[in-house]
Amino acid sequence: MKIIKNKIIMEDDWNVLRLNEQETAEDIVVKPGKQIVPLKVWLAQRSTLQLRSDLGVWLASDERPETIKDDLQQFSVIAVDFPRFADGRGYSIAYNLRVHLSYTGELRAIGDVLRDQFFYMQRVGFDAFAPRPDRSIEDALKGFSDYSEVYQVSYDQKLPLFRRVQRKGRLATGSVNE
Repeated sequence: MKIIKNKIIMEDDWNVLRLNEQETAEDIVVKPGKQIVPLKVWLAQRSTLQLRSDLGVWLASDERPETIKDDLQQFSVIAVDFPRFADGRGYSIAYNLRVHLSYTGELRAIGDVLRDQFFYMQRVGFDAFAPRPDRSIEDALKGFSDYSEVYQVSYDQKLPLFRRVQRKGRLATGSVNE
């Protein structure tokens, strides 16, 4: 499978572990190799899993990133699952991980992830994207350039547009700026 990381298409060497209906977080065996496990598996098996260096965790849209605030250094990748295209809670999770919890590792969007979201997802801190497999990853890459400018402050732009542009007009002294 391929992903987009830092706006480059590359092979994905991580496996996203998803539980089926018969499996429980306590009993599932996490295979060797790079695994991104559900938060509930991490919480249930933390004492064993924390010994691994090849582990990531993924959060469902109804889970709170603060739950793992003391374990963030453990993960080189954290994924946020988007169960539906229209579910925007993952944006808040990503923003909180980056801004409030200072997570600096890979932050990946998984699930129902479409090109239309990429520009906005990068604004809140996502740097890796696993687009839906039924869509063209090459076309999805174009989603980063759908807009040329942003007005609002976010993780990727600390100043609003009105603070970034010089305009002609009156200066604070009352003289005209030409």
